[in-house]
Amino acid sequence: MWSLLLWTTRRRTGVLPGDQVFGHARDQAALLFGFGFVCAVETVGMSYLLGPWPVLHAVVLVLDVYTVLFVVGLHAASVTRPHTLSGDALRLRQAAHVDLRIPLERIASASYDLKFTHDKNEDGVLNLPVGSQTSLTLTLSEPVVSVGLLGRTREVHTVRCHADDARALLRAVTRARTALSPPPGRPA
Repeated sequence: MWSLLLWTTRRRTGVLPGDQVFGHARDQAALLFGFGFVCAVETVGMSYLLGPWPVLHAVVLVLDVYTVLFVVGLHAASVTRPHTLSGDALRLRQAAHVDLRIPLERIASASYDLKFTHDKNEDGVLNLPVGSQTSLTLTLSEPVVSVGLLGRTREVHTVRCHADDARALLRAVTRARTALSPPPGRPA
């Protein structure tokens, strides 16, 4: 619900001055707004059907309004928490439940890799799909710790994520990694 307030005021959370920002909510917007519309239609229908029972009508109305707000809030959480790239780290986020900071020196390789299927049980791999797709694969030289929604931690050595403009994110990560370690024999 906090994300709804941030979204209506056009603010973002966790974006520092100087950070490059990469959105990742565009490809799920139509699905979530469609689902929200269906929920709103269902709210109207249930209000009509439950009119003769005021107590039941009130309970279902509260639940339906909360559901609509929750669906819109899921989209707002993705919009207000974009991926960010600073001078020393890439921060990948997914709505309000994943926030992974990867130091740039740990990124061994980054590639544009459009995938629509993901093995959820693949050891050491974190998939952050949007609309069931990822578009960028990061292979790490050393694992990073990913903290789940309920505090469960695991080490990951490969991260697959999605960005609205994945190629721009890939170029920015490549530039930042290159700036971090200039080629040998050339002054920094």
